[in-house]
Amino acid sequence: MVYKNIQKAVFIKRPNRFIAHVDIHGKGVEIVHVKNTGRCAEILKAGAPVILEKSGNADRKTLYSLVSAYKGNVLINIDSQAPNKVVYDALVEGKLKELSHVDVLKKEATFGNSRFDLYFEKVNDKGLIEKGFIEVKGVTLENNGIAMFPDAPTSRGTKHVIELMEAHKLGYTCLVFFLIQMKGVYKFVPNSITDPDFASALLAAKEAGVKIIAYDSIVTENSIIIGDPVETF
Repeated sequence: MVYKNIQKAVFIKRPNRFIAHVDIHGKGVEIVHVKNTGRCAEILKAGAPVILEKSGNADRKTLYSLVSAYKGNVLINIDSQAPNKVVYDALVEGKLKELSHVDVLKKEATFGNSRFDLYFEKVNDKGLIEKGFIEVKGVTLENNGIAMFPDAPTSRGTKHVIELMEAHKLGYTCLVFFLIQMKGVYKFVPNSITDPDFASALLAAKEAGVKIIAYDSIVTENSIIIGDPVETF
């Protein structure tokens, strides 16, 4: 995934979930859209270098969107729309060893009361058509090389995991795919302190047969692509 018309800036503050104040080239405060409604508190700190993407929509209230930020020397993509695109592209390009040679791939598939990010079909090793759902979660929270999700309570995320278990019972192959939007992590775990309900649901899903997958990402100032598999809990 490539960003066009990027601009470097310095983070000042975040008055609410949707906007941030930044300084571009020392010219004063510029209000920008934040493409992530999560907390990102450990990333978006005063003085942090950030990367903006200039909008091509002249009618927008904000000229830029904040898409990534440096945490020390590590560049972290915080665009919540990026993970679905990155995982979709990786599947199309055959880059995921867990799901190679997918024959059908659709976005936003409905099952029960949920809408999962991806639906796929493929011919398995037995020559049978395998059908399944993938729910993609972007991960921006990291502590000492351990990536965690979520960084804020997510009842919607818990609902998705429970629905995936129901789909699995009906014979679908189901995966929760955690795209860690950075390099430099060695393990993924659910954030049981911030959201014990989600963590419990994810553990139950794993024990029920739902596959839990995590990959890191190769992040540059103008792009993000799939990286390498990361150990899960």
